[in-house]
Amino acid sequence: MWLNPEEVLLANALWVTERANPYFVLQRRKGHGEGGGGLAGLLVGTLDVVLDSSARVAPYRILYQTPDSLVYWTIACGGSRKEITEHWEWMEHNLLQTLSIFENENDITTFVKGKIQGIIAEYNKNNDIKEDDDTDKFKEAILKFRKLFGMPEEEKLVNYYSCSYWKGRVPRQGWMYLSINHLCFYSFLLGKEAKLVIRWADITQLEKNATLLFPEMIKVSTRCSEHIFSVFLNIGETFKLMEQLANIAMRQLLDNEGFEEDRSLPRLKKKSPQKVSVLKRDLDARAKSERYRALFRLPKDERLDGHTDCTLWTPFSKMHVVGQMFVSTNYICFTSKEENLCSLIIPLREVTIVEKADSSSVLPSPLSISTKNRMTFFFANLKDRDFLVQRISDFLQQTTSKIYIDKEIMGSLSSDDEVFSRQSSIISGSPQRSLSSTSDTDGERQFNLNGNSVPIATQTLMTMYRRRSPEEFNPKVAKELMKEQSWKIHFAEYGRGVCMYRTEKTQELVLKGIPESMRGELWLLFSGAINEMATHPGYYSDLVEKSIGKYNLATEEIERDLHRSLPEHPAFQNEMGIGALRRVLTAYAFRNPNIGYCQAMNIVTSVLLLYAKEEEAFWLLVALCERMLPDYYNTRVVGALVDQGVFEELTRDYVPQLYDCMQYLGVISTISLSWFLTLFLSVMPFESAVVVVDCFFFEGIKVIFQLALAVLEDNIDKLLNCKDDGEAMTILGKYLDSVTNKDSTLPPIPHLHSLLTDDGDPYPEVDIFKLIRSSYDKFGSIRADVIEQMRFKQRLRVIQTLEDTTKRNVVRAIVTDTAFTIDELEELYVLFKAEHLASCYWGGNSNATERHDPSLPYLEQYRIDFEQFKGLFGLLFPWSCGAHSDILAGRLFRLLDENGDSLINFKEFVTGLSTMCHADLVEKLKLLYKVHVLPEPFFNEQEDPDSAFEATQYFFEDVSPETIHVEKRPTPHDYRHYIRMWAQEREPKLENIKDLPKLNQEQFIELCRTLYNMFSEDAKEQELYHATAAVTSLLLEIGEVGKQFISQALQEPGSSHDSKSRVHPKKENQPLNYGQGDSFCPILDGMDDEKVASSELQDIKLDDSSPKDNGVSSAMLISDDETKDDTSMSSYSVLSAGSNDDDKLQCEDITEDTVLVRNNGETPLPRSSSRDKDWAITFEQFLASLLTETALVSYFEKAGVVMARITNAKNVRLMGKPITSASDYEITTISG
Repeated sequence: MWLNPEEVLLANALWVTERANPYFVLQRRKGHGEGGGGLAGLLVGTLDVVLDSSARVAPYRILYQTPDSLVYWTIACGGSRKEITEHWEWMEHNLLQTLSIFENENDITTFVKGKIQGIIAEYNKNNDIKEDDDTDKFKEAILKFRKLFGMPEEEKLVNYYSCSYWKGRVPRQGWMYLSINHLCFYSFLLGKEAKLVIRWADITQLEKNATLLFPEMIKVSTRCSEHIFSVFLNIGETFKLMEQLANIAMRQLLDNEGFEEDRSLPRLKKKSPQKVSVLKRDLDARAKSERYRALFRLPKDERLDGHTDCTLWTPFSKMHVVGQMFVSTNYICFTSKEENLCSLIIPLREVTIVEKADSSSVLPSPLSISTKNRMTFFFANLKDRDFLVQRISDFLQQTTSKIYIDKEIMGSLSSDDEVFSRQSSIISGSPQRSLSSTSDTDGERQFNLNGNSVPIATQTLMTMYRRRSPEEFNPKVAKELMKEQSWKIHFAEYGRGVCMYRTEKTQELVLKGIPESMRGELWLLFSGAINEMATHPGYYSDLVEKSIGKYNLATEEIERDLHRSLPEHPAFQNEMGIGALRRVLTAYAFRNPNIGYCQAMNIVTSVLLLYAKEEEAFWLLVALCERMLPDYYNTRVVGALVDQGVFEELTRDYVPQLYDCMQYLGVISTISLSWFLTLFLSVMPFESAVVVVDCFFFEGIKVIFQLALAVLEDNIDKLLNCKDDGEAMTILGKYLDSVTNKDSTLPPIPHLHSLLTDDGDPYPEVDIFKLIRSSYDKFGSIRADVIEQMRFKQRLRVIQTLEDTTKRNVVRAIVTDTAFTIDELEELYVLFKAEHLASCYWGGNSNATERHDPSLPYLEQYRIDFEQFKGLFGLLFPWSCGAHSDILAGRLFRLLDENGDSLINFKEFVTGLSTMCHADLVEKLKLLYKVHVLPEPFFNEQEDPDSAFEATQYFFEDVSPETIHVEKRPTPHDYRHYIRMWAQEREPKLENIKDLPKLNQEQFIELCRTLYNMFSEDAKEQELYHATAAVTSLLLEIGEVGKQFISQALQEPGSSHDSKSRVHPKKENQPLNYGQGDSFCPILDGMDDEKVASSELQDIKLDDSSPKDNGVSSAMLISDDETKDDTSMSSYSVLSAGSNDDDKLQCEDITEDTVLVRNNGETPLPRSSSRDKDWAITFEQFLASLLTETALVSYFEKAGVVMARITNAKNVRLMGKPITSASDYEITTISG
């Protein structure tokens, strides 16, 4: 390809000149091409790999040089001699004579460089290649990556690193290529080439550690092997990128969420690092945004724009706090360098003024930001203040315009006391009836009736069900009032609302317990749910209206669990509390169908409704499920299983003396799910558990881990003496039942868990505040970033374990229905899933989300479309030979696609493969017959509607003619459909071969094409062709005789059909002759003197001659011009004979134009000018004819060997070529 001219200092170093003229030189890299260059060539090849030279991929180049200069310029390179020769010849014809006109060498150089750049620009324009930010060096790496590993253009390279790969005790220096879906390694050392390709989706463990032998190494583990890489220049950056790419792959396995490149990144500056790709910058930006969102609890779509060091003036402490300012699309945030000292979140929707203050020696480069609640924040020591102010101004302008549009649409928002009434009416378009003081006549009925819209509660359930009278006063109430007063003082000093300063004092107040009257407000604030609620006005009420009355599996599960949600609390003993809980859970199930509803969500949501208004509870649930407890509440509770693994690691690190005992008893897996999923709400008394929820919303998941470790440590002696898991669970259950909140002003609520335990010796009471304080003192060193690192490690293990479980369940479900072994089925499942994933990587004809739904039954979770099936058909199915393979694959796909959704699942796929490989002779032939008798998707002019309808009725008996072509696919959660389907599958299906529809002439032609292409790679190829010729000849004769009977029946008096319209006229004494076809198959059509009318029939050549002049009634020639170059194939001719059973098939000497004849003295059969509608054969006739040929019987009785095909398919999929190896992931070493 042409290159932008670059200067070369040493033109002949490691290069050999092959052609030269006064201006240009064509060179070849030493060690490439004829002879290999000996030892010098091997050294050069090794040097190219180690030094990342482009010569490894492009061993040819063209240099430009003026006669009187020693400076050379690279203008073109090529991977082959043909490519570089084309460039050379073009220059000789178009440039060489032009250059002789110039007198000045500088003019010549300028002209050549401009010409080459123009060629490149023209090429990019013609091929629609857009200019990107990738450097030329990185583009070379992309070319190497694609060429070395056979990757398509859709596979995006992220970055590449120099490293060593350890194969046994020998290190191999080379390059690691990290792409979106694969980890690849390439090495070339003294003639030995090594390649490694690993899918990220196959990695089970990724570790960075150090040993005595490997000071810094990365270990990559898959299900069957381990790979060790070392000697990295920047191991930290490499490992972070590997983690990120593995996480993307796990996310794809979990919920089919693929990777989409961010096109809105700012362009690179000219002086940027040389090897940073656009994708690498994209992933780095994503990682920073994720950390930013987690740190400040911001919405999932918030993207970090930049950050800078600065100081913040804190009026409460009268000092400047050193930290970092973060600016994103909708927020300005600050956090101190010293942990927990001070943090701040300023939504741009709250900002009124941003101005630059005067600089001074005390406050250099200050910036003032004022908000609507009359708070002003002073930042100083900003390095690039002008640029920062400009970015904030741009974001403010976008935010202001968005708020203006929202106000135009939504109108003025209601006050806090009637927060949802007006929003609901606007969304629903119904009349407004706001709640007034006179509307409270119903006592406790505190919810809005928005015309015809759904009523939504506007008060917290706790305020509705407080049984304490105003006159009641006791020490607990006094303490509660003191807490409220402490928070009010805190608000006065640090601010109230989302812009509040968050300091160590805030943490202290949370640990002492949040007052019940402020709990909902502070939960919204600390969780970040307040931001999502403020930016989505009316969203919840709209969602409630849309979801009301809808029915699916999630709503049924919700209804079942409604009365199990805090049944001991009076708020959920009547329809008001139950109705609010129903609306929140149903609305969330419709918002996030990937989660829908999961058990334990009802318990958490019921507590949220006690302290927060209905819409606030909804947004708290969103924050909980989507940000604070990611993947906890999906169908497989992956997040809880991940944190269970993290908890095991923390137990080993912090309570080592108890770890072995807990592992032996198997208690950790039991307790962690119930503790984590419900945030201790299901195992602790209610008034104590809500204090845990207070701390959780402030600190996150680390609070739950700390508290769980504290509980184990408090019971360490008793647990060590336990004999079994039941005894351990009893001890922990009693301990948690005894946790009390002595400050609670609520009436005691009987705890369900304590009611179910035995009446043994009561446990001494444990104060919840002391327990939480103890957990902070002993385990407060656990950091959030360490937990995230542990989560990544456990996520790999958990998701791969779930994938293995799915595979085993699928195999177990179908192993009894097929002849494959369990090992073969597991390998086939891996290939089937890999084909699905490859389409997700590189695109496909159908939506990947439609083909993978984890909520479906195991057999339905992965499905492939025809393009994917076609690829697997060519690699695995024994009948896939010749040019007819794709057509046969299409027919088989339609047969296997029972529900007509253009997708097949694993069971359907295995059914077809098992029949071809292991079924008996009759079943194999029945399958071959069925795929050719299938009705076409749409009737065409040449197709007989009667025969098509007969086939349609056979294959789709439960579909009426009017709805044959209507694709109706059940919804993912229509479980009743699957129950019916499974019930039908369990019923024995008796299939009578007599019920199979007849095969018409056009379908018979396709069947013959298939047979003649099926044997192209068989050892007994010629014998099979002879046998096929005899069978097709016999079947043609049978069909013609059957047609005569139909003709006679139609010609009888009283026939309702005109015989002329059904039977073509005979022409006596004229033999049937057949010409050459395009697909090496017999063309089984009659022929008149006129041309064939049907476009699908083959051209026929009349041939009056035959090998014998006497006794020949018809001749059929079979050949394929495209296959004559194949020495394993010959052309054959078949003669269609009459009906004399005593005559035997005669065969002349086998030559390229051999003619098979049958002696027959009868009058020749008639011929038709188009496809004969009356010509047909049955499956019984097809079976009986084929049984007369021993060669065909032996071929179809032979069992197919699957494992060899699977091994080859795995290598083709991973390496791009069929290389036999023992494992997917094994290093492939090829001698150089």
